[in-house]
Amino acid sequence: MITQAVQPLLRTLRVLELGHFVAAPFATRVLADLGADVIKVEPPGAGDPARSWGLQIDGRSVWWSVHGRNKRSVTLNLKEPAARALVLRLVAHCDVVIENYRAGQLDKWGLGPAELAKARPGIVVVRISGYGQTGPEAAKPGFGVIGEAKGGLRYLCAYPPEVSPLPPVRMGISLGDSVSGLYGAIGALAAVIDQRASGTVEPRVIDVALGESVLSLLEGCLPEYSLSGKIREPMGSGIATAAPTNAYLCSDGGWLLIAANSDPLFRALAKAMGQPALADDARFVDNPARVANARELDRLIGVWTAAMTMDQALTLVEAAGVPSSKIATIADVAADPQYRARGMVTEISDPVLGPLLHPGVVPVVEGQDRNAQIRWTGPSVGQHTAEVLGGLLGVTPDELNALAKRGIT
Repeated sequence: MITQAVQPLLRTLRVLELGHFVAAPFATRVLADLGADVIKVEPPGAGDPARSWGLQIDGRSVWWSVHGRNKRSVTLNLKEPAARALVLRLVAHCDVVIENYRAGQLDKWGLGPAELAKARPGIVVVRISGYGQTGPEAAKPGFGVIGEAKGGLRYLCAYPPEVSPLPPVRMGISLGDSVSGLYGAIGALAAVIDQRASGTVEPRVIDVALGESVLSLLEGCLPEYSLSGKIREPMGSGIATAAPTNAYLCSDGGWLLIAANSDPLFRALAKAMGQPALADDARFVDNPARVANARELDRLIGVWTAAMTMDQALTLVEAAGVPSSKIATIADVAADPQYRARGMVTEISDPVLGPLLHPGVVPVVEGQDRNAQIRWTGPSVGQHTAEVLGGLLGVTPDELNALAKRGIT
């Protein structure tokens, strides 16, 4: 048992974020939540365009409270040479730079890896872009949804054409951006470990493409196609390789997800349904048979759940030890006793918005107070400009005022 508090794991890491919208800021939030000192560079005035997204209260984005948390905000107009000179001075105090401009943009500003390494030998540079830094499409713009389409995931997010002619749906969040951000954070940490072990003075460049990040999630789709020519097709809410795994409507309108996709689990489900003979039915006797007859099996389970409320059905399925869950709305998530008990849903005080719910830091670090890992909510634009430029670079208040008047900060 751990008897004393564990210090933040990334307390010795300083990261400079030259990012906007989602992918790079998501990567830096992951690192900041684990204790890294993240300095986010934003344009003066409105700051990161993502600040204007979602619900706004008193001119403050509620989403930004989470998206920008645990970071220090510095305003610098990167179109100005003097601002770029300050960036290079900041880089000298950092371990990692994370950016998600279109490929080549930072190089045009004189902030490419070679220039950054002159300022800080051995700097780790994480570059997140739509298509990567090389290849025939490197210069093309891209957002997370484009990566989801190019990476093959969007195609799978639909019902079979005989069920619905509607187009494949968006995941509901910026999944392509967030996955790319996670890969960026992982790559950054791996490169820092190597840099600290080797002492290299060459820059370590981590190249993350949105579409490639999404493609990496597609399990066996690519090797299956290469050997058989078979294209994995949309399956709606089921899966092609195991049954039963699907969502079933209950009498009160809730959808119950049941994953009884092994022989013992299906036998337990059949017993809970009061139909134990289903487990010995030739159509359902093993997984290949159940997959071949999935529609009929789903119909039978759906008839059973439709006669009960969500709570009634879930109680029976859980008592049988079958993996299952209500398909939760965010209201369900907010009230979830498991999330509440572990601090994954936690109340935070935002200086503008007041008390509001935040998702907890992932992963859990045993010995740390999960709530205390959220040190502050997303800062206002440029809130830490004087603190960072003065503390790290020795810029005086008079010099800061002069920089502001010139539109540099």
